[in-house]
Amino acid sequence: QVQVVESGGGLVLPGRSLRLSCIVSGIDFNMRDYNVVGWYRQAPGKEREMIADVSKFGTLTHGPSMRDRFNVSRDNSKNAVYLQMNNLDPEDTGVYYCRLTVPGHTYWGQGTQVTVSS
Repeated sequence: QVQVVESGGGLVLPGRSLRLSCIVSGIDFNMRDYNVVGWYRQAPGKEREMIADVSKFGTLTHGPSMRDRFNVSRDNSKNAVYLQMNNLDPEDTGVYYCRLTVPGHTYWGQGTQVTVSS
């Protein structure tokens, strides 16, 4: 059974950093078929938007919620994709989701809440 689990969210002061982790289980990240893992953000009262996704081969695609302060990386040996967020701003508040796409299927995690507030 495929599972996608996010972690690392929390309450943080403006200007601080957070690193979110997305761990995928139930598939082999190095499997021959194509797979892409993406980070998404849903701000309060708004639609979910893509931050960025990264393919099995490391190809990065930016979405509308990507910021210069963010960095997405992938470690296939750990079945993990990370979202490093620096110099956080209250506008970054929201629920952050991870999505795995493989041929014929899409899997979402349950999300992790990030609140940026003084």
